[in-house]
Amino acid sequence: MTALIERLGLSALQRLDPEAAHGLAIRALRLGLAPAPGPVTSARLRTTLAGLDLPNPVGLAAGFDKNATAIAPLSRAGFGFIEVGAATPQPQPGNPKPRLFRLTQDRAAINRFGFNNEGAVAICSRLAQRGAGVPVGLNLGANKTSTDRAADFALVMEAARNHVDFATVNVSSPNTERLRDLQGKAALAALLEGVMDVRGATPVFLKIAPDLTQNEIADVAEGANAAGVAAIIATNTTLDRTGLQSPHSAQAGGLSGAPLFEKSTRVLARLSTMTDIPLVGVGGVGSAQQAYAKICAGASAVQLYTALVFGGMSLIGDIARGLDDLLAKDGFSTVADAVGSKRADWL
Repeated sequence: MTALIERLGLSALQRLDPEAAHGLAIRALRLGLAPAPGPVTSARLRTTLAGLDLPNPVGLAAGFDKNATAIAPLSRAGFGFIEVGAATPQPQPGNPKPRLFRLTQDRAAINRFGFNNEGAVAICSRLAQRGAGVPVGLNLGANKTSTDRAADFALVMEAARNHVDFATVNVSSPNTERLRDLQGKAALAALLEGVMDVRGATPVFLKIAPDLTQNEIADVAEGANAAGVAAIIATNTTLDRTGLQSPHSAQAGGLSGAPLFEKSTRVLARLSTMTDIPLVGVGGVGSAQQAYAKICAGASAVQLYTALVFGGMSLIGDIARGLDDLLAKDGFSTVADAVGSKRADWL
């Protein structure tokens, strides 16, 4: 009966404007109208990421709960960890609507939100009030009109450092003009230095784009190593439109979902040969097999978001339980044992 209700709910939401549907999904979570099995876990699934104890390695990517309004229900949805935001120092409305497009034929989405959020003060106040649960991180962003975007990241880090388990420097969104320029070697080093100076004891993650060249990936690895970054999230959305079939495929913005899987996994595998920093695999994860492939390519954990649009919240538990089965089938007693075990397949 629960599965039938979820399918009917998904069908109804997919008839609505995508951004309106997302708002209703957040509201349903807050009202307790979504599966809440608690974190799915087992001796095989329990793992660590940058010193954080995770009940399972399946996390929620940033962007789903931009304003940290649904932390409690998301912590009970089956995830091993969640990431909220992105947060910028000042509230901002983001780009004009429409700015989210559902690509059903491709099981994908294109967004050009532009870091719409209620600002660091409001978001951090909610983070400060959260109860016990799975580890929670905040994605850090910069205001569109800022004259010093590197300083913006440090400002949000300073506001959040006592209220989160990790923070992610997001210089890889394609929807804020010239933001990706901060992935360059010198700019990234300066930005990370500013964030690390004010982080306190909070682990800092770095989220990178999938559209980097081999040399750019190497520069990111070098910069992350030098700065003491605790984990790298690979990857954000892509500007590539190769092979898409849906009517909205030409829309501007970042593409997420199934078409990103191979590209992001190859970047992940290459990155894993250049650094010993733990990696989080993101991009096109919609099944246990895909989560497992990311781990075998070099990820210590994974995140998903777009797949929930098509599979619903029950997908989280399905992926975690399926991952447990796949680890057992291949003779791995822990997630950590499988990390990088099939990296060569992606190089």
